[in-house]
Amino acid sequence: MTRTLYLFAGAAPPVFDIARVIEDAQARGWDVCLGLTPTAARWLEPSLDGLAALTGRPVRFEYPLPGRPEVWPAADVILVAPATFNTINGWALGLTETFVVGALAEGIGKGVPMVAVPSVNAALTQHPQFERSVETLRAAGVTVLFEDAATGSEYRWQPALAAAEAVAG
Repeated sequence: MTRTLYLFAGAAPPVFDIARVIEDAQARGWDVCLGLTPTAARWLEPSLDGLAALTGRPVRFEYPLPGRPEVWPAADVILVAPATFNTINGWALGLTETFVVGALAEGIGKGVPMVAVPSVNAALTQHPQFERSVETLRAAGVTVLFEDAATGSEYRWQPALAAAEAVAG
């Protein structure tokens, strides 16, 4: 039985590794559906067709028009990586102006297992809302991997995929 991973990515430098991460997830047995924030989609615009071919599904970065059929299978787990300051705060506050944040907010309500790996600079982590947002998401059952995400060290893709596998069961 194929498991479905929604991989949602924001506009932070680790997003440029997304094709490799999709391949790693597929090697682990995941059917990957890729969702991007609007800015991440703009950054990756020259690669969107190739990413769609890699996943075998359309890359989504905006809400579909009403009445259109769902083009992705249901998620077994959602991995949000890189999760930006804007995505973390919007998600925690329920501000669903983008497709990714709207799907994340619904994921909490549907009980979909979720993992978030922030990619936020040190100055933004000092903003008081960021810590509150991380606490809110954790209280809602989201696994947030944030121990060293803001230190400038290598982005934690392998622990992110391992955490997604663990929460998916």
